Amino acid sequence: MKRFVLLAVILLAVLTACQGRPAQVTGEAVTVAGGSYTNVTADELDAMLINKDFAFVNVHIPFAGNIAGTDLSIPYDQMSDPTNLSQLPADKNAKIVLYCRSGRMSAIAAEELVSLGYTNVWNLTGGMVDWENAGYEIEP
Repeated sequence: MKRFVLLAVILLAVLTACQGRPAQVTGEAVTVAGGSYTNVTADELDAMLINKDFAFVNVHIPFAGNIAGTDLSIPYDQMSDPTNLSQLPADKNAKIVLYCRSGRMSAIAAEELVSLGYTNVWNLTGGMVDWENAGYEIEP
């Protein structure tokens, strides 16, 4: 009986250790004038969304849907507009993740935010196209 209880406790500990924390996402740094931003893949973004700790911004125009968990929609070519900037975290060190349909508009927006002094900007490389190709859904 003691062996059974001990085995059950060990099994429970192993199962508990194997779940919970998602893998650390490091992405790929992209150096631009004034600093850098980080590109992430669809799978990396999916892992980040498990314990979401960032402002998630769709910058695509015209609107083509959202990834679940999106907080804001700001046109990529209007990021520096004061009204749009006021929607972003006031702390320029706060994590902001951008995406668009293909990744091009969000890369432009990421570069703009870096030029404005934001230090923790992330971009979904390949955008919603890669997101869908990886098997994830887009909300209409």
